[in-house]
Amino acid sequence: MEERGVPAMGRAQALFLSLLWVAMLSVARVVQSLPYDYSSSSECLPEPLEPQYGGGILRNANFSAGLQGWSSFGYGAVEEGLSASGNSYGVARNRTRPYQSVSQKVYLQNDTHYTLSAWLQVSNGSADIRAVVKTNGDFIHAGGVEARSGCWSILKGGLTAPASGAAELYFESNTTTVDIWVDNVSLQPFSREEWAAHHHAAIKSARKKTVRLRARDSSGKPVPGAQVRIEHVRNGFPLGSAMSAEILQSPAYQRWFTSRFTVTTFENEMKWYSTEQVQGREDYSVPDAMLRFAKSHGIAVRGHNVFWDQPSQQPSWVQSLSYQQLQQATARRIKSVMSRYAGQVIAWDVVNENLHFNFFEGKFGWDASAEFYGKAHQLDAQALMSMNEYNTLEWPGDPMAGPSKYLGKMSQIKKFPSNTNDARMAIGLEGHFSVPSIPYIRAALDTMSEANAPIWLTEIDVAPGPNQAQYLEQILREVYAHPAVHGIILWTARHPQGCYVMCLTDSNFRNLPTGDVVDKLIAEWKTHSHAVVADANGYYEAELFHGDYKVTVSHPVANSTVVQSLSVDRETDPDSEYTIHV
Repeated sequence: MEERGVPAMGRAQALFLSLLWVAMLSVARVVQSLPYDYSSSSECLPEPLEPQYGGGILRNANFSAGLQGWSSFGYGAVEEGLSASGNSYGVARNRTRPYQSVSQKVYLQNDTHYTLSAWLQVSNGSADIRAVVKTNGDFIHAGGVEARSGCWSILKGGLTAPASGAAELYFESNTTTVDIWVDNVSLQPFSREEWAAHHHAAIKSARKKTVRLRARDSSGKPVPGAQVRIEHVRNGFPLGSAMSAEILQSPAYQRWFTSRFTVTTFENEMKWYSTEQVQGREDYSVPDAMLRFAKSHGIAVRGHNVFWDQPSQQPSWVQSLSYQQLQQATARRIKSVMSRYAGQVIAWDVVNENLHFNFFEGKFGWDASAEFYGKAHQLDAQALMSMNEYNTLEWPGDPMAGPSKYLGKMSQIKKFPSNTNDARMAIGLEGHFSVPSIPYIRAALDTMSEANAPIWLTEIDVAPGPNQAQYLEQILREVYAHPAVHGIILWTARHPQGCYVMCLTDSNFRNLPTGDVVDKLIAEWKTHSHAVVADANGYYEAELFHGDYKVTVSHPVANSTVVQSLSVDRETDPDSEYTIHV
């Protein structure tokens, strides 16, 4: 007997050719990876956008075939919904458990990154919705969003499959009083090779520029064969570490630090509890000295912090103040610290961790943070004003500080009547990681980038463990490659007793594995010095990392050499031609 169209004698050959075709497609996919879709939305839209990647591995991603491929999770009731415009979606109704929702079973591949997106709405009010992937014995949080009624919000997240096997995607909420509407869902796999290809493409686009140099003689004629040497002087991308006061007394600490970093944050020395331990007795001598040291080495400083919303981090004497006394104390504090360092720092963490905590909001009302930012803009109009928060990138399951919550608070601050300088707002994401979810980090940054504000990673560290250095490298590669990130600071200030969570060196400033990772990436993210010969028309093109360079050009015949400085940054016009006369 033979299958239709395939003779019995040819089935083995057909199977071989089929497998070969699959293998060729797999190789092609690695070499020419599917481009990554960085798009997201911070807006709640009347209609959802189409599913990214056509839905990826999900069936009936846009519900155009009703509920085909979809089912109920947790024995809830699932129905098909239909908008006035004719758009179909899934609805989880009559929910009695937070996890009852629309779901779909999938098969995940080991060691594969998955990017997830879904458009969500609730039947009334608002609710925190989280995407969860149930695997064999584990529940993986893949992202969250604050969904509302009357419009669609995108949840963008991701996960890395811990093992190959069956899994189920579903959504859970912080309340059972709403129906969950789900539409245009996508779950797209990327191999590690594809993910690395995205890094390469993003770095080429966001961190490098192709510069065209031309050598001319004194009469303006091109100099063919001119010898050109390009030497890297300073990295353009701000990469730094927190520092402690111990650096002032340790030459070894100073040498190690200044040979690597271009930006810093004082770990504790500028905080209110450090500069005014006793009410009315301010002492800025330590941060003053640290600032002088940083400036003497061309190291930029972020101001950290003006206020901290965590109750336990207030100066001890603040807790007992009356409403009026606290108003007077906070007014003195913000004027004192910001007037002192205005124009000397590049950014301020004005209110630290005001998503997880609310000491000042509890005392002054919901708009306390917004008022502080308004005053901060007046006191130092040129510095970036940041919200500084944790778990926006580190933990997809934290409903307090997810990207939508962060952007909502930031929008509230920007819209406050006195905040006319909202263009100077910036995003500060701490980054205290245990086991990082690399796809979620990228997806969260995509969503945060919708604010059109500079994003800084302000306090990166990784919990101790056998994979600490490996995780650190993965995190740094991911955030450096993202085009919306403007700077990175590691939370690795050194003390005699160690570091907050993660050190880069031992007590003698010899690199630990984490320090080796940082040094490797610093070397990788700069253009190494090289000498070349200009072409017949005096041209030489070079792809350079953002940074400062010394360019030396020598005439091949005349005994003349010219040295010129060159700076390459985000604003450099790729079509510009730099002429050097020799």
